[in-house]
Amino acid sequence: MADPHWLFGDQLGPHFLTPGDDGPARDVPARDAPVVMIEARSVFRRRRFHRAKAHLILSAMRHRAAELGDRVHYVRAETYREGLREAAGHAPVTVHHPTSRAALRLVRSLDRVRMLPTPAFLLPHDAFRAWVEERDGRRLRQEDFYRWVRRELGLLMDGDTPAGGRWNHDHANREPPPKGASTLGAPAPYRPREDDIDAEVRADLDRWEQHDGIRFVGSDGPRRFPASRREALAALRRFTRHRLAGFGPHEDAMLAADPVMSHSLLSSSLNLGLLDPAEAVDAAEDAWRSGHAPVHSAEGFVRQIAGWREYVWHLYWYFGEDYRHRNALRHHTPLPDWFASLDADAVTARCLATALAQVRDTGWTHHIPRLMLLGSHALQQGWDPAAVTDWFHRSFVDGYDWVMLPNVVGMSQYADGGRMTTKPYTSGGAYIHRMSDLCDGCAYRPGDRTGDRACPFTTGYWSFVHRHRAVLAGNPRTARAVQGLDRLGDLDEVLRTERGRGAGPP
Repeated sequence: MADPHWLFGDQLGPHFLTPGDDGPARDVPARDAPVVMIEARSVFRRRRFHRAKAHLILSAMRHRAAELGDRVHYVRAETYREGLREAAGHAPVTVHHPTSRAALRLVRSLDRVRMLPTPAFLLPHDAFRAWVEERDGRRLRQEDFYRWVRRELGLLMDGDTPAGGRWNHDHANREPPPKGASTLGAPAPYRPREDDIDAEVRADLDRWEQHDGIRFVGSDGPRRFPASRREALAALRRFTRHRLAGFGPHEDAMLAADPVMSHSLLSSSLNLGLLDPAEAVDAAEDAWRSGHAPVHSAEGFVRQIAGWREYVWHLYWYFGEDYRHRNALRHHTPLPDWFASLDADAVTARCLATALAQVRDTGWTHHIPRLMLLGSHALQQGWDPAAVTDWFHRSFVDGYDWVMLPNVVGMSQYADGGRMTTKPYTSGGAYIHRMSDLCDGCAYRPGDRTGDRACPFTTGYWSFVHRHRAVLAGNPRTARAVQGLDRLGDLDEVLRTERGRGAGPP
């Protein structure tokens, strides 16, 4: 009999058990290999995860176990070590490369465990390292990486030319929301239906909270994201056939009554391993080539997966373990309780309250509320980037260590000092006003820097620039912000306004 194969809870698609048409057989276990899956309660005991995230992960694991039937030995244990001992004893097992450094350390510490390459990404680590070496380890910019991946894999290419004649369609994909519209009017996204497995998961989570001392944040239910391969494929089809066409232009816009807009909602399915990223980008390209979506929308979606997702995965491993401790701006303020507990009702600023409520109620927002509302506020307030990273990891259904570490430390909090991005991503209220309807009806005014109605993002922005003016003045991409600061005649009053707000919710 073949050695058992251990599946982690984010390795749930068929590509983890069967080779692709052109994939080497060594990258997957033997076709007749028994499967081990371990539900380790210690994962949820160590961190206070969003309850919707815990529900989704457990539901997805149990749905996969139900699909595998007698082939799987599904173990519920306190730790992975205990579960593996119960499931495999001293027999040798195989496992695919895990997605976190902690899980990799565990695998490497175990006897008789043989690790296989992961099939969950488009390119192997060796290919990324070769790309890095071509640049002598310098200027590892996402745009350069993205173009290289497109060439390497022939994605959205017409021969040697990028589809539509240009690599980057941001000029068409950064429109504000339509004036006067409360929603984009996009076709509804795919929504799964809960089943008996979900009911069992919810009952178990209730019991853990009541009797096992495991605590969660946020709301659970109904489940909004796919927990099976069948559901994930249905969600992909729904997006590429009915929603992709409208995705590009407003992908950076925000509407209070339309948090989903035309976004795909596929990130959790990709990160659980229910979808292969290659099939997602191929589906988007097919939609463009068949005339169902414009090239700029297809390119925007392909960029998110083949550009950003792939880039973040490789940087997570390339930057090393010390990267999580980077704090170039020396921000050490602890996360306030209202933010950590997702207490959106305590927040007056409509934009921040809306984003925080979306996280509380669903465990999800799209990338602009993450970066330009939640992350930007944390950056302006000088919150500890390690704590912010942990919060994003715990609070989002698609959050994993490899996802959030580069995204938060590198992009959102600029804690690596520019190793990943060329500038801090933060703004005043004017940007939020231009790209959303979230300033409408707010107690604050985006253009006010002082007084009772001063926008917290506007005062926060200028206070941030003032605090870090030496760093920002030396960066060509942020030097103009310092010049703008020097033109403010009321800077002292702006700083007093910001200090007067203290650490409470804005």
